[in-house]
Amino acid sequence: MRTQPAETVLVVEDEALIRLAIADDLREAGFHVLEASDSDAAIRLLEAHDSVRLIFTDINMPGSMDGLKLSELVRDRWPPVRIIVTSGRVEPTAGALPDGSQFIAKPYAAAGVLEAVRSLLA
Repeated sequence: MRTQPAETVLVVEDEALIRLAIADDLREAGFHVLEASDSDAAIRLLEAHDSVRLIFTDINMPGSMDGLKLSELVRDRWPPVRIIVTSGRVEPTAGALPDGSQFIAKPYAAAGVLEAVRSLLA
């Protein structure tokens, strides 16, 4: 019996421990995970890996753009990619997020993130 390949999720988070924790949770749930510490690295990974189906990005991070601008760029350049935006400092208004994306406030529970990821990829 053939199994489907794992969906690829790109985690963009500058706090290494937070990034590693959610990346591990996603891997344990069966996802293929790529990791980036800022938006510039995320863009390079998106350009190199057309398998990315969802981006999970923090809003506040270093680099040429924050997570909101990154999510807008992803929506424009890679429209099929689903987007989850997270922050412990900022709660964006509904109009600040690209259509079809979702916001999860920090601190978040892994179960809630996994549920959101599965829902957006269904």
